[in-house]
Amino acid sequence: MAGFYDDLETRDAEERAEWLSQALPAAIGRAKTAPALARMLRDVDPDQIRDREALALLPVIRKSELTEAQRKNPPFGGFTTRLAAEFDHIFQSPGPIYEPGRREGDWWRLGRFLHACGVGRGDIVQNCFAYHLTPAGMMFDSAARAVDAAVLPAGTGQTDLQVRAAADLGSTVYSGTPDFLKVILERADELGEKLSITRAAVSGGALFPSLREFYASRGITTQQCYATADLGNIAYESKAMDGMIVDEGVIVEIVRPGTGDPVAEGEVGEVLVTTLNPDYPLVRFATGDLSVVLPGTSPCGRTNMRIKGWMGRADQTTKIKGMFVRPEQVASFVARHPEIARARVIAEREGEMDAMTVQIESPRVANGEYAASIADTLKLKGRVEIVTPGSLPNDGLVIEDRRKYD
Repeated sequence: MAGFYDDLETRDAEERAEWLSQALPAAIGRAKTAPALARMLRDVDPDQIRDREALALLPVIRKSELTEAQRKNPPFGGFTTRLAAEFDHIFQSPGPIYEPGRREGDWWRLGRFLHACGVGRGDIVQNCFAYHLTPAGMMFDSAARAVDAAVLPAGTGQTDLQVRAAADLGSTVYSGTPDFLKVILERADELGEKLSITRAAVSGGALFPSLREFYASRGITTQQCYATADLGNIAYESKAMDGMIVDEGVIVEIVRPGTGDPVAEGEVGEVLVTTLNPDYPLVRFATGDLSVVLPGTSPCGRTNMRIKGWMGRADQTTKIKGMFVRPEQVASFVARHPEIARARVIAEREGEMDAMTVQIESPRVANGEYAASIADTLKLKGRVEIVTPGSLPNDGLVIEDRRKYD
């Protein structure tokens, strides 16, 4: 179908309901072949789970449960239907959390997003997501191959080399975190290089309106997707840029944070995702992200549910510079230093870049030692501020996000 990735994107409500009545029982049946899910769904008859109302009666899987299951039964905690050696890739994200991956097809389903960005044969995608340990690089590499685009596996950092490669190859598409492209463009200006990038497919951080406008002023159309290492593509922007369209390979629910109860239409809640991936069939997986369902369908003609996009966290876990920082990581840092009473991670924006400051209640002045320990436990570098013991707010926050998303 011209303009669309496939005809799944334009199904009407009746077709979608009929599809769901068949897809859900099949997905639940497959999920019950994974040992951990078999225990959770022991008393569930897959044939009875044929719509969203029935799905909402099933238990929620939380990241903490997945982490604990992996600790007891590495690497995947019994949540996959394949053995570890039967996957093509095994990734490690901070936590640590292990995620599987396969080369077969577009396993993470991000080709649909790149197609919506207008990427295809004849394009060269400069993929600036990390290829080391974490899966984002391979996720977008797979997506580019799914739409017949060439890929430069650029990875992160090395700005001068990024500029040189983009200029020499004539890269037409950037994929990566929202703010790194600005670094590349400004360095290209300093070096007197003219780049050919006209589209940016971004994820892993907030795309602020000012940054989108900056790219537009350079002739670059920027679209974002909402994806995770566990679930693959969840939702994506089309060129209409009117909300984010839910991917055809997942079922999204919006529930009251901390529960599995669906909220009323238009109410902000936590995003739960059931993936139809037969190898890693997570059911009602709590992302910890907040969003809301938008009324109607996209002006672009795609008919699936739309969500507003990322609206913050249902818990304190926060994405900074494309990496999640979790309360348990902050606790691990504090535990390394008995003299520290409390610590608080603050996420801010400096220009168009994320910045992290760690405030520490300590009688010692040990910025260098603390900075190294922070980088080791949080997997990110940031400023260190030593503050007077007892001066941090007594509000229970260990991660404070001061960035504005409006």
